[in-house]
Amino acid sequence: MYVVIFTAKLKQLDEGYYETAAKLKEVAFDQYNCIKFTSCTEGDLEISTSYWHSLEDIKHWKQHSDHLQAQEKGRKEWYASYEVQVTEVLREYKH
Repeated sequence: MYVVIFTAKLKQLDEGYYETAAKLKEVAFDQYNCIKFTSCTEGDLEISTSYWHSLEDIKHWKQHSDHLQAQEKGRKEWYASYEVQVTEVLREYKH
């Protein structure tokens, strides 16, 4: 299993951001086998984590046309800065 960690410093979020995020989350689950997606915001910091079965699923998700448009809008309007990390889950614990 793999995790994509998206950390962003927010600039300006509008209604379009929330609509786009909801739509893209649905696409991630329906078309690209996303296992789990969580996001939280505190002040001007947003952290989102998404869990995937394969690097191939992540690659295809990143290249989805709506996602590419959202990335461009994010760079121009929504985020002051961001970083993305892709990691492999080596162990998982639940209680």
